[in-house]
Amino acid sequence: MTRIGINPARGKTTDRRPARTTICVLTYIPDLSGYFEGRLDVLRLCLASLKAHTSPEHDLLVFDNGSCTQTIDLLTEAYRAGEIDYLILSPRNIGKIDALKIMFHAAPGEVIAYNDDDIFFYPGWLEAHLELLDSFPQAGMVSGVAVRNAANHARQSLEHLAEAPPPGMQATRERRIPDAWEADWAASTGRDPQAHLQATEQQQDLVLRIEKPGGEFCEAIAGANHFQFIAPKAIIQQALPSTWTGKLMGSMIELDEAVDAQGRLRVSTAARYTRHMGNALSPEIIGEARAFGLESTSKAGIAAKPKAAAGRRPWILRIPGARRVLSGLYNRLFKILYAR
Repeated sequence: MTRIGINPARGKTTDRRPARTTICVLTYIPDLSGYFEGRLDVLRLCLASLKAHTSPEHDLLVFDNGSCTQTIDLLTEAYRAGEIDYLILSPRNIGKIDALKIMFHAAPGEVIAYNDDDIFFYPGWLEAHLELLDSFPQAGMVSGVAVRNAANHARQSLEHLAEAPPPGMQATRERRIPDAWEADWAASTGRDPQAHLQATEQQQDLVLRIEKPGGEFCEAIAGANHFQFIAPKAIIQQALPSTWTGKLMGSMIELDEAVDAQGRLRVSTAARYTRHMGNALSPEIIGEARAFGLESTSKAGIAAKPKAAAGRRPWILRIPGARRVLSGLYNRLFKILYAR
C-alpha cells in the first residue's frame, strides 16, 4: 500500500466558529401532486423570507426527509450558492421526531431555531425571539406567533409562575391574541376559521411582562408552537425521546410536555413575527410576499393567480354525499401511495 504525500490540512486550524444560533429547517415534499402540489412554492418562499429577514449571525441547517428530485435540486442549488450552511439528505422519510434528533445533535449553535418548511418570516423575527429567550430566565421555547391551541397543553410551569410571579414580573389574563391571527392559523391548518373562533371566544390569554434594565418591559404570551420555535440546545435535546421511535408523524406534543417538565416556559412574542402558510400559498400570503419584494423567489411565480378561482363549489361537490365518498377514496389512495 502506497501513500503519496501528506494531507495538506494536517497541523492547520480554522478561525471559523459556529454562530450562537443554528436555524434548522425540516423539509418533506415527496412529490408535487395532490396534497403536495403547491409545496415547492411554499418552501421557496419560506427560504426566501428567512434569507431576506434574518439579520443576526446564524448558521442554516436543512434536513430533507426523503423528498422528490425537484426538492433536492432546489436545496442543492441553494447549498452550492452558499445560502445553506449544512445540508443533510435522507434517502427516505425517517419520521419527524427522529429527524429532529439528528438535526438538533448536528446543529453547532447553542440556540436551536427550528421551523417546518411552511413558515413565513417577518423582519426582525430572530432578534425578537432572542430578546424573550434572554429576558425570561425560565424560557425553554419561544415562538413568533401566539396561537391559543398551543397554549392549552404543557403549561404547568406557566401556571406556577402566574400564581407567584417573581419580583419584576407581572402576569395577567386578557383577550390579547387578535382574532385575525387565529383565523389565519385555522385556515392554514385546514380548520374552519369561524368554527375555531367560536370555540375559543371565551378563552383568555396569559400575558407575562418582565421588567428590563431601564424600566422597560418585555412582553410574552403563554404558549409556543412546535412548528416554529427557538430553544436552548441543551433544553431541547433533553426533551427529545431517548430512543428511536420510527413514527412518521406525532410526538410533538410530547416534546412540548418534556420542555414543560423541565420547569421551562413555552412562550410567544406579543407581535407576530412568523406565520404558518400551510401546503399552498394563499392570495394573502402572495400579497405579503409582493410587499416585501419576494415574489420573484419562485421559478413558477409565487405571485401567479390561484388555479381555482373563488366562487361556486366544483359540480361534483354539489352532489349529496360526494365529499364523504371522495374523502374516503382520497384517504385510501394516500395510504397506498405513501405506505412504507
